[in-house]
Amino acid sequence: MSDDNQGPLIAIVAGEESGDQLGADLIAALRRHYPQARFAGIGGSRMQQQGFESWYDMRQLSLFGFAEVVRHLPRLLKLRKELVARLIAEKPLVVIGIDAPDFNLGVERRVKRAGLRTVHYVSPSIWAWRENRADKIGMSASRVLCLFPMEPPIYARHGIDARFVGHPLADRFPLVSDRIPARRSLQLPLDVPVLAVLPGSRHSELERLAEPFLDAARRVAAALPGLRIIIPAANTRALATLKRLLARGPHDETAPVLLDGHAHEAMLAADVVMLASGTATLEAMLAKRPMVVGYRVSPVSYRIARMLNMLKTDVYALPNILARACGMGKTAKLVPELMQDDCTAAKLADATLALFRDSEQRGAIVAAFEQLHEALRGDLHGHAGDHAAAAIVELLDAPAATR
Repeated sequence: MSDDNQGPLIAIVAGEESGDQLGADLIAALRRHYPQARFAGIGGSRMQQQGFESWYDMRQLSLFGFAEVVRHLPRLLKLRKELVARLIAEKPLVVIGIDAPDFNLGVERRVKRAGLRTVHYVSPSIWAWRENRADKIGMSASRVLCLFPMEPPIYARHGIDARFVGHPLADRFPLVSDRIPARRSLQLPLDVPVLAVLPGSRHSELERLAEPFLDAARRVAAALPGLRIIIPAANTRALATLKRLLARGPHDETAPVLLDGHAHEAMLAADVVMLASGTATLEAMLAKRPMVVGYRVSPVSYRIARMLNMLKTDVYALPNILARACGMGKTAKLVPELMQDDCTAAKLADATLALFRDSEQRGAIVAAFEQLHEALRGDLHGHAGDHAAAAIVELLDAPAATR
């Protein structure tokens, strides 16, 4: 527990890079309300730059895939037990879990039972999976902070306090984008068609998606004279994998240009984006770039999800999910989705060429993306981190009986 010479403790637990950025923005905003507060728990370098004390290395929580989690389960359970004990002993004003629901919701549930206030920042995708998961989240979180406007009404049906705080990515893209500065930055001609290809960031994604995506890009280049292909690698491991795969292809002027990072610039520079389903689809939407989305999971995982009826949606890309939530078509998909067995080089190439060849369709997509960008901002003014901080302050200031 803190001594009299220290300020109140606000505990935060972030489990991966995206959570580290959210945490850093949140700390900066909360510090304006609680200038004497200490911030501690689990976080990365960005949070630590804001004066955060990380009790454990955040990379211990950055695990992906069922098999990897199972392999590290004993260590994760031990870490969680130690973390919960320390949080209960330290008695922070609030415990904020940022994303990483498989780990954080368990921590939040245990400390909430011990009388601590809890906040879960970034709602799990309850609109895609079983909605009754909302009840379990309510057992863990005193308040849920949501990035998408369609999420609080779902929680309301289960009597759970949830607030829309805006999506931080909506703050980082202008409502109307300009490809000229991005092309100049990447040294691309202004008058040629450009395709950006993003086949994922995780090793498991690249294993399943890189080859069909690269094959599809070559097919598009063969059918579209003068096309430039740019491929931003998400990290050093992805860069090495993509470099090895590209070495097998042609090395003439049609060869893709591999970038070390610069994903946002690549999207802004492109006419069309071909990418893996995930957060990158939201970034491409905010960049106002028409896209083709593809994805594959392992056949075993896919069969299990289907067998257990775990998927509650027939759309997967975030732009399509948001379009439906905002009433922009209940059946038609705003962007093409090629999932699982449909995620082939031939089908990816056909869908991409169709967008390049239909300027009217591209214009309609851009207009829809601008509407969705405004929906992600909602009636909120200012940055998402500020709204998240305000929702936490409101919870802390509420009478005890209403918490």
